Amino acid sequence: MVIRQGCLITLDGLDGSGKSTQCRLLAEHFRSLGKTTCLCQDPGSTELGRILRQILLHHPNELCRMSEAAMFMAARAQMISEVILPALERNEMVVCDRFVLATIAYQGYGSGLEIAGLREATRFATGGLLPDFSIVLDLPVSSARARLGSDPDRLERRSHEFHQRVREGFLAEAKLDLERICVIDADTSADLVFKSVIQAIANWEVRRAMV
Repeated sequence: MVIRQGCLITLDGLDGSGKSTQCRLLAEHFRSLGKTTCLCQDPGSTELGRILRQILLHHPNELCRMSEAAMFMAARAQMISEVILPALERNEMVVCDRFVLATIAYQGYGSGLEIAGLREATRFATGGLLPDFSIVLDLPVSSARARLGSDPDRLERRSHEFHQRVREGFLAEAKLDLERICVIDADTSADLVFKSVIQAIANWEVRRAMV
């Protein structure tokens, strides 16, 4: 059990769902309210994370599924130790672009690794740290892929069927924890999505205050 003071909110979804934009907007929103906010990216946000991110997204050859999952988890473990836990201990709001749900959806549902084993591995890599609240930005695979740039990374180039399995994985995982994971329709404008993000967080804060 990880004991901390701050709050960890994560946003996840398919590549092209608008996660990075919504994370930036959310961090700006919290700061406008006077809340010290840490914005981070998984994988990334540390020197090790940036090195592993480059390998994961741009390695010229296909990676072993287990190696891929292990690198994501190594980057996450370093980010938790170096960035997230210190921010939480300072009582900061932490907004993270992707987290554990991504490993379950991409390497589990998408790539076919055993999900129960992935859960155990991610629990070890995170030291038991879970987000206080997670948002899944959902949209059809065709819409997500249409938003990708002209130079897609290694994961973005995978098949429509792969990304469909990933989408279904996010939705399946959200149904397992309706109190802590909210699915938002991301197949609309960034402004409308952000309004939904803010409302979802407000609803969650009301529920949390009642506990």
